[in-house]
Amino acid sequence: MTDGAGEVATVLVAADKFKGSLTAVQVAERVTAGLRRVVPGLAVETLPVADGGDGTVAAAVAAGFERREVTVSGPLGEPVTAAYALRGSTAVVEMAEASGLQLLPAGVFAPLTATTYGSGELLRAALDAGATSIVFGVGGSATTDGGAGMLAALGARFLDAQGAPVGPGGGALAGLASADLSGVDPRFAEVEFVLASDVDNPLTGPKGCAAVYGPQKGATPDDVATLDAALAHYAQILEKAIGPKAAELAASPGAGGAGGIGYGALLLGASFRPGIELMLDVLGFAPALDRATLVITGEGSLDEQTLHGKAPAGVAAAARAAGKPVVAVCGRLALSADALAGAGISRAYPLTALEPDPAKSMPNAGPLLERVAESIAREHLA
Repeated sequence: MTDGAGEVATVLVAADKFKGSLTAVQVAERVTAGLRRVVPGLAVETLPVADGGDGTVAAAVAAGFERREVTVSGPLGEPVTAAYALRGSTAVVEMAEASGLQLLPAGVFAPLTATTYGSGELLRAALDAGATSIVFGVGGSATTDGGAGMLAALGARFLDAQGAPVGPGGGALAGLASADLSGVDPRFAEVEFVLASDVDNPLTGPKGCAAVYGPQKGATPDDVATLDAALAHYAQILEKAIGPKAAELAASPGAGGAGGIGYGALLLGASFRPGIELMLDVLGFAPALDRATLVITGEGSLDEQTLHGKAPAGVAAAARAAGKPVVAVCGRLALSADALAGAGISRAYPLTALEPDPAKSMPNAGPLLERVAESIAREHLA
């Protein structure tokens, strides 16, 4: 099978999940099936991608990492089974596996009390497995505790005025009287630790994690004010403990990632990189891109957020730089043709073009996506 230029066609499917419908791996499988229904024997390479949020470990496993499971504390303190990915001495750790919204019971939110303690336990498990390089993907969190729970799991002490440990969650940080990071696992001084996030928010303020992301975790306006003030107080107490670096890091891009766990990671010495950029490196995207004549990317909703560091934008930017054409698949499309072109995507194929009713398109996303892929094959490969 050749493309329009006479070159043997190789399609690279590098799409994120369709949240609530299909994992990134399932998206790749369905697109492949649809393409090959029109072009039997077509060379298709699949590289499910993620931007650091939920689905990051699954993408790493699909790229050849080993899945490791461990029991940790969930966002409400209950035991949960969480996974990280390991290849050689490189680990991919996803905070949502331990502290994610998806771990809460349906309809239950805990904006003031949800903890990142289990994320710290997950990082420690990766260290115990011999990881000397850790990619820490943050996003999809149930928490707004500034990473205090994670740090506590790694040996930090956060005490109230009576000398007792403060309770779980961001709300309890209002009662923080002293902080001591001297007991933090010393292995963090030795490892390469990289924070992968698709947000560059600071810890506090109008663009901070409580104000911007608290409401989607169930925080009322009063809760947002409480959390923002508690996080500001937390940073002030840490400044007393470790000096002006604490304030500098609180204002740094990425500190507000996943309810402020980004701040905790920066305190541990992490460097910050945009999640999709880092994950493409880890997953081996560049050599796969070299082999491709057409790239198909996508996610559940192509909208304004996509343009700000989400996986399809990162894939399209890299493909455009390499001179490779890109089309996208999605559940719904809320971007103009000009906006898509500006991102390096020549055309998007939404499932809503086949089934406008989301109540019908979401449960039938798999078969619909195969039909969309057939259209792509007919228009770009046949």
